[in-house]
Amino acid sequence: MKAIGYKTPSPISAQDSLVDIELPQPMPEGRDILVEVKAVSVNPVDYKVRRSTPPAGDAEWKVIGWDAAGVVAAVGDAVTNFKPGDEVWYAGSITRTGANAEFHLVDERIVGKKPSKLGWAEAAALPLTSLTAWEAFFDRLDVKKPVPGAAPSVLIIGGAGGVGSIAVQIARQFTDLTVIATASRPETKDFVTSLGAHHVIDHSKPLAGEIAALGIGAPAFVFSTTQTAQHVDDIAEFIAPQGRFCLIDDPSGFDIMKFKRKAVSIHHELMFTRAIYETPDMDQQGLILNEISTAVDAGRIRSTATVNLGAINAENLKKAHEQLESGSTIGKVVLEVFA
Repeated sequence: MKAIGYKTPSPISAQDSLVDIELPQPMPEGRDILVEVKAVSVNPVDYKVRRSTPPAGDAEWKVIGWDAAGVVAAVGDAVTNFKPGDEVWYAGSITRTGANAEFHLVDERIVGKKPSKLGWAEAAALPLTSLTAWEAFFDRLDVKKPVPGAAPSVLIIGGAGGVGSIAVQIARQFTDLTVIATASRPETKDFVTSLGAHHVIDHSKPLAGEIAALGIGAPAFVFSTTQTAQHVDDIAEFIAPQGRFCLIDDPSGFDIMKFKRKAVSIHHELMFTRAIYETPDMDQQGLILNEISTAVDAGRIRSTATVNLGAINAENLKKAHEQLESGSTIGKVVLEVFA
């Protein structure tokens, strides 16, 4: 089967950073399903792994990619949720071979039914980011539980990015919170507004002042998708006492004591945790994806795919990594069908 991989972690500018290769087609066992991959999208985790992680063990190649939509080609003997021919979407597990391949093995528990109203590329844009945002809101921040005295609002830092753009929609469609999102360019501000944010503030300016200018009070919740280290002092200043703060990026560190006086709880969200540890509630990810799929088909959630680079191959995947690493991407970059 066709795949894209690498032997040595390297910058995207290296000739062999991503290479078209041929690999044996895997066969499913147990709870695994074999998916014929129709489309993929790219996330920051892809380039972070590509730059830092060599192939595991005796493997010659490392194949990455953690967002896919496709058709079930075969199933393991313990699979109960899917059958060959089913159209599915998922984000996979970071501890396993990725989806930048014609055929891909994935545990059925973290797979959902693809929305019928989306094409392959539009669907592939959503699984990882939807799971991240959903878990951040409902598993980490527990946004259904009010913070006494706080404004019933959530600030989403990085509203136009991959996670931010679906987080704005989930917050609007599945909560009663006032949704505040950050963006700094006219085009990103327009994009975030179109997704349903009640307020858009400029993250190139001190956020505490931007929040104060809204006149709605101290937000109960903050969801930081990017540049947390840059904004942490402002977050500590404007978040409500007893508020809840969740981050998904990787700051080298920050002083959590800034939050002690307000008794603010700090939460990390990593979408891969359930799959890495095969937690007892691992199947929640399949259920979440089905919930999002239903919302998409009902017209409540739209795809965040904004750039389609065409066929899934090394040349186009390099372009996707380059664009994402530039830090200026709006929404998601997708590729579909192996040439």
